[in-house]
Amino acid sequence: MNQEIIRQTPLWAENWPIAYSVIQAIVILLVVVLVAALMSFIERRLLALWQDRYGPNRVGPGGMFQIVADMLKIMFKEDWTPKFADKLTFRLAPAVAMATAVLSFMVIPVSPTMGVADMSIGLLFFMAMAGIAVYAVLFGGWSSNNKYALLGGLRSAAQTISYEVFLGISLMGVVAIAGSFNMREIVEAQRDVWFVIPQFLGFIIFIVAGVAVTHRHPFDQPEAEQELAEGYHVEYGGMKWGMFFVAEYVNVVLISALIVTLFFGGWLAPFNLEIPFIPPVFWFIIKTAFFVMMFVLARGSLMRPRYDQVMNFGWKICLPLALVNLLVTGAVILMNQA
Repeated sequence: MNQEIIRQTPLWAENWPIAYSVIQAIVILLVVVLVAALMSFIERRLLALWQDRYGPNRVGPGGMFQIVADMLKIMFKEDWTPKFADKLTFRLAPAVAMATAVLSFMVIPVSPTMGVADMSIGLLFFMAMAGIAVYAVLFGGWSSNNKYALLGGLRSAAQTISYEVFLGISLMGVVAIAGSFNMREIVEAQRDVWFVIPQFLGFIIFIVAGVAVTHRHPFDQPEAEQELAEGYHVEYGGMKWGMFFVAEYVNVVLISALIVTLFFGGWLAPFNLEIPFIPPVFWFIIKTAFFVMMFVLARGSLMRPRYDQVMNFGWKICLPLALVNLLVTGAVILMNQA
């Protein structure tokens, strides 16, 4: 398929570029939020399949309307704020969590012509949003004025900040090979070979750190209900809790999309296949869906380690391996240039 054909845009978009960009942004972000909301139902069905049980099957045919029932239940729950809480930060925390998760998708190109923002520093923008997201956890834990929420918030903040270090270092090998922080340029640089091959160690570290940053099992100690009574959002209910809930699933989709973009060629077809009737966005969706299912499979199959084991694993294993990966990548690039 000719590169010029792939990059063509609708004729009306050339006359109305701002309107085209706004429509793209609205469509992509709405799809992301809807997919994240559906993740609740998809996760329960997949876990039921893998654990040989039924799962949700009461509301609608095959339980298809379970997500609608859950959304209605959350919407009609009392929007309660504890009297002993700091009301401003208590209300701000879920908004920050949701906003940072959704805004991070601005830099993800889903096809050669579809994307919210084509930033030259796209990868740095993602890391900035990930850093700001820590404030949602801290605000939620501190403002609740609850010892369990505070302990969960401190645990979560420490875990997130720690694993963001390894997350960032694991990405530097990709940046060094591609020579850019721009997401589209990183995808285009993978036309000959996907970066998962030269950066396999960085890929493994990125997956581990991504799971820890999103607080997904097995790294969900900060909100482990058996230990901390739901962690930093123990005092939240109704739509405030729903925003935390949806933000977590948005982050799952985000990390899966980043894995695809940085290591698996983004919208590029496997083995440089040229199939005219399959749009590039199809390959992006298929790859992302696969890694979303891997997140769910991890929840259904792995045990939860202790919190101290998680932190030791990060600083004593992930950090040295990430640094080794970066040093070896830099050495190989310098040798090739010489």
